[in-house]
Amino acid sequence: MQTQSNKIDFTGQNIYVGFDVHLKSWTVTIMTEKLTHKTFSQPPRPEVLNNYLLKTFPGGTYYSAYEAGFCGYWIHNKLIKFGINSMVVNPADIPTTGKEKVMKDDPRDSIKIARSLRNGDLTPIFVPTLTTLEDRGLVRMRSTLVKDLARYKNRIKSFLYFHGIEYPEAFSKSSTHWSNRFNKWLEGIELNDLTGKATLTIFLEQSKSLRGSVLQVTKQIRALAKTDRYKMQQELLRSIPGIGLLTAMIILTEIETINRFANIDQLCGFIGLVPSTSSSGEKEITGDITPRGHSILRSTIIESAWVAARHDPALNKSYHDYCKRMEPNKAIIRIARKVTSRISFVLKNNQPYVYSVVK
Repeated sequence: MQTQSNKIDFTGQNIYVGFDVHLKSWTVTIMTEKLTHKTFSQPPRPEVLNNYLLKTFPGGTYYSAYEAGFCGYWIHNKLIKFGINSMVVNPADIPTTGKEKVMKDDPRDSIKIARSLRNGDLTPIFVPTLTTLEDRGLVRMRSTLVKDLARYKNRIKSFLYFHGIEYPEAFSKSSTHWSNRFNKWLEGIELNDLTGKATLTIFLEQSKSLRGSVLQVTKQIRALAKTDRYKMQQELLRSIPGIGLLTAMIILTEIETINRFANIDQLCGFIGLVPSTSSSGEKEITGDITPRGHSILRSTIIESAWVAARHDPALNKSYHDYCKRMEPNKAIIRIARKVTSRISFVLKNNQPYVYSVVK
């Protein structure tokens, strides 16, 4: 006697999930090979999505994608643990129609991601390990604190200027500012009312607290640089002119592994040291560096390039040659590419950089 079966099995079938991530909810679109199953909203938890897929498409092979953003990579890591083939993509790399650009909302975004995933049009970004992410957080924290400290220093100077308080002769040069003597002078300034003194005191306390935090984080970064994970690589990077310990740690924690880049062009493209181009017919225009790139690495390496151009004879000569046919700010980008090439060489070959000299 023939029996009726109510079991569904999607073994061998691919299920594609694109979702738009927000703090309080996700907008999810699920597609099969031929159909769009559903677009819906769900709580912002990976297990909810996993349970829905297991219940609705049991036995299927699941693929998912979402845009890189504020949520980081914890969603990706959890989906991978659930057995879902997850990828994180750069929003700029998702194919978008003209209509989708002018009529943008969460459901359209999730549909666009799921459609591109099914068509094989998405390229995942590199996802660092949890260890690298935590190390990166420490290094980035120092940069944040330094910026906050600079803001408070500017606020204190603005406060003094607003109240017509002039610097003593001993502190007439900016190089003497923020020394212990300078801070003691600031603490001894008298104002007409208690409220003015209270304002200045709070500014000074905040700046002092931030200086202590910067010092503490810097010590932790120096200790991290001495661990087996970074010791050899940061020493190799420091052999390059313009790169010190902090710069080396920024490079290592942001890149994680140099082997993810097949060549120097890929590395420069990731950093954002490649020119923008526009061509039509026989005309080809090369513009300034592309706005797309890794802002932290780009600014760090450009700063290093200014130092390297002064201390490395080969880079010094190249910089002056470039300046004969372009502006200095454009010439330093060329030097930054050369510094990037040196970074790639020392890390891939495990060899320190050797200065070029004229015999």
